Amino acid sequence: MSLREAIFLGTSSQVPTRLRNHNAVFLLWDDLGILFDPGEGTQRQMIYAGISASRITHIAITHFHGDHCLGLAGVIQRLSLDRAQHAVEVIYPASGQIFYERLRHASIFYDGATIIPRPVPVDVGDMEVARRGSSRIVARRLEHAVECIGYRVQEDDGSSLVPELLEHHGLRGRVIGELARRGSVEVAGKTVTLADVSLPKKGQSFSIVMDTRPCDGARALASGADLLVCESTYLRSEESEAKERFHMTAEQAATLAAESGARQLVLTHFSPRYLRGEEFVREAAEIFPNTYAAEDLMRVLVPSRQAAEEPIKDGSAK
Repeated sequence: MSLREAIFLGTSSQVPTRLRNHNAVFLLWDDLGILFDPGEGTQRQMIYAGISASRITHIAITHFHGDHCLGLAGVIQRLSLDRAQHAVEVIYPASGQIFYERLRHASIFYDGATIIPRPVPVDVGDMEVARRGSSRIVARRLEHAVECIGYRVQEDDGSSLVPELLEHHGLRGRVIGELARRGSVEVAGKTVTLADVSLPKKGQSFSIVMDTRPCDGARALASGADLLVCESTYLRSEESEAKERFHMTAEQAATLAAESGARQLVLTHFSPRYLRGEEFVREAAEIFPNTYAAEDLMRVLVPSRQAAEEPIKDGSAK
């Protein structure tokens, strides 16, 4: 099975700390490499995580506050320096076009990479902004102080072959591959379809919800997500401040996960006033037990549809 894994390059919010870099998440998803919200210092964090810039296929920016985009200039320049052979799409709110252009051409450098801008109009519902094979990236508007979008990576639904049903219909060997390709085969004068020997399988999904109050967009992105990465800037004791500044508490993020039917929640984007993530987990776990607090360079596997898998916390790939 192809690797599907989220790597947390930074987990702080507006101000980095000694232990937390500016926000950034890198998602490995089959042959996709999606860099979400490259804050300042992301290029260096990628080196620590062992991620080559050439692994990036898409850069997805939720909004143009500095902690979510100031690393974009360096990452783009690194793509040119490393002579990336493939085009890289940059997805961002269309209202931030001027900020994208400033970051795209922030300094003098050898500009050899193929960078394709994909501005997203935010006044829409679910919008497919990219597709690769059976997986797509969907954007949805969130509720922040500036225009902001969240993202969902969604695999198309499919089916799983059931060995007992294959045996029942007398299907063995190469004919099974033929059935998978064609959708039906003739066996002993009888037509057997894929539906006769399989069960529906819901595609895997990953959602990232950053810098927002609880809102319909966040709920849509989180709905049934196998792995939900959600901002948790504050604890419930600062709920009034969270609302005023268009952010969430750990309790609100857990409520979002629980009500949306997510399978696993990872909290991130912590205010620098908090030194440790354990208090966020304690607060959230009262509502949604399968919760983890992200740390810089932590790696988390996207849970499979067969069995939930726990985060890898030692900084090494599984």
